[in-house]
Amino acid sequence: MDEIEVEAVDSLDPGVETDTAEYVLYGGKGGVGKTTMAAATALASASDGTNTLVVSTDPAHSLSDTLEADIPSRPHRIREDVPLWAVEIDPDDALDQAGMFGQDGGLSGGLESLLGGGMPGMGGESGPGAAAGAGSAGAAGEDESAAMMPGADEAAAMQLLLEYLDDERFDRVVVDTAPTGHTLRLLELPEVMDSMVGKLMQFRERMGGMLDGLTGMFGGDDDADAEQAMGDLDDVKERVERLRAVLTDPERTDFRVVLVPEELSVSESNRLVARLGEYGVPVNTVVVNRVMEPLADVTDVPADAFVAPNHEDCEFCARRWDVQQQALAEAQDLFRGHDVKRVPLLAEEVRGERPLRVVAACLE
Repeated sequence: MDEIEVEAVDSLDPGVETDTAEYVLYGGKGGVGKTTMAAATALASASDGTNTLVVSTDPAHSLSDTLEADIPSRPHRIREDVPLWAVEIDPDDALDQAGMFGQDGGLSGGLESLLGGGMPGMGGESGPGAAAGAGSAGAAGEDESAAMMPGADEAAAMQLLLEYLDDERFDRVVVDTAPTGHTLRLLELPEVMDSMVGKLMQFRERMGGMLDGLTGMFGGDDDADAEQAMGDLDDVKERVERLRAVLTDPERTDFRVVLVPEELSVSESNRLVARLGEYGVPVNTVVVNRVMEPLADVTDVPADAFVAPNHEDCEFCARRWDVQQQALAEAQDLFRGHDVKRVPLLAEEVRGERPLRVVAACLE
């Protein structure tokens, strides 16, 4: 099979011009290298003098290892020589900080009050779930899970992510998203939350008189709780609208899909790009990671700087390269109109500044 030509990158100079998008999000299946790409992009951006925050929303964080730095659950500057900040969003911490949810992932007191003290499956204590929860510890765990509002952790992460996107300290935010399924749940939240808020408001309007009477029978300041709840709903709707505006603005956001040169990964990534398109999320770049070709074919590096695969004397390398060539050809055909980047497989683990700068050069 004929080799696919690849345009070489001009320089590894850390001062090379980086992306102009304010928000760069890397998505894809787990294990394809999203964290590596996000770390490399953020490092290159900060090295260019841009105040940059790299965010990991993946519960299985590896950003700390990749950047070889201790990264807390709140934005923290991890380099003194370049303006680079980092944060690994902790789901439990995010839930604690999110005003619309209780610490167990259920609705906060104000929103529960809007529903008259709780509903089954909406974080309240009434309904079959509460009765069943009185059984074994296992049953209690199941009921707690059932009572948790679907997507509560993603919603909480969304709230924190929005805060970071709005943070005036940062000129660019690079996001290492969770694997594909979690990412799509996060992207579905604007519609889900919009629908939920509308239904809650309709329920309140229809049942308001009855709920006021019931609440009055048992005491409590229903008017104050309802007012707080309506404020919570307004806040939710505002966050949803802002997230939608950010994610669907091609002038500000570049969602990059990462894959490996295998037929299954290419097919899954094609479906992800299509789903993102349904949400109006712009995908400008597709990154094919771990390609078994010399770095010199992709970027301008000295021939002896990194070990390259030996396609002539290594039968395994040659066969693997043939498989990858087929996947690469399919990717080029499927992702026409997108900027397809190729990052070669490095013999060494991509951790620390030197290999990350090489990856960043491949992404330019």
